[in-house]
Amino acid sequence: MMDRARETQGLLKAVVFDWAGTMVDFGSLAPMGAFVTLFQSHGVDLSVDEARIPMGLPKWHHIQALGRLPRITQAWQAVHGRPFTDADVDALHEEFTPMSARSAAAHAQCIPGVLPTISSLRNWGLKIGSTTGYTRAIMDQVVPVATGEGLQVDNLVCADDLLEGRPGPMGMYRCFLDLQVWPASSVIKVDDTVPGLMEGRHAGCWTVGIAAGLSLQQWIALSPAQRQQTTQRAHLTLEAAQPDFIVDSVADLLDVVHHIEALMRDGNGPRPVLIGGGSGNPA
Repeated sequence: MMDRARETQGLLKAVVFDWAGTMVDFGSLAPMGAFVTLFQSHGVDLSVDEARIPMGLPKWHHIQALGRLPRITQAWQAVHGRPFTDADVDALHEEFTPMSARSAAAHAQCIPGVLPTISSLRNWGLKIGSTTGYTRAIMDQVVPVATGEGLQVDNLVCADDLLEGRPGPMGMYRCFLDLQVWPASSVIKVDDTVPGLMEGRHAGCWTVGIAAGLSLQQWIALSPAQRQQTTQRAHLTLEAAQPDFIVDSVADLLDVVHHIEALMRDGNGPRPVLIGGGSGNPA
């Protein structure tokens, strides 16, 4: 173990994880159910697939993006007799926070493979950071559940800790300060959403996408062929962020870390973001 820790010295220094869908809540079901319930309570039907479209954005912006979906825009106009506005976003977000906190806490169990993976990364001398699209109030409900299962991180950056969140890099910049690590190319960002991956890419980090999208029970019930089809669809979605790597779960991360270290020893760095290019699109 000590040899491995020395090997990472000066190369990789930290791995920064997203929470829902990456470390806890297999398939990121908690926010999806809350969004569906939220819009239904205002007379607008919303499917889980529609709720997933802006996944990874801070929750205020997620609600705004949902309201701007053409079908939802039309439905809101039909029900309320007026367009969907940012004032509606404010009102819905105020309702969403306690609703989401309850749902998030109920789904805050660790995803299989997360705890041993994080333990191995720590044994290799790496720090463990985290960012989330959840607000601090929601995470106050999530963290005790995850901690009770043994999940420990070295920092937590929430959506409302900063004026600008995903897909911008500010959350990662806060992680660099909290963890006292640099340069950005010595850090890996792990996330199951396009905005979360762009958070890492815009900061100059290595990025690893996690293909998810079902509950653990649904995943277990699938045949091998169905699992392959599901992960292929998730891979296609994540490829919009052009991450350096995509894996099926955090349990598959260690091999990627080995590969990244080998690339770094050969003088390679993470994929750059082209200013003005399409890779900056959060949706």
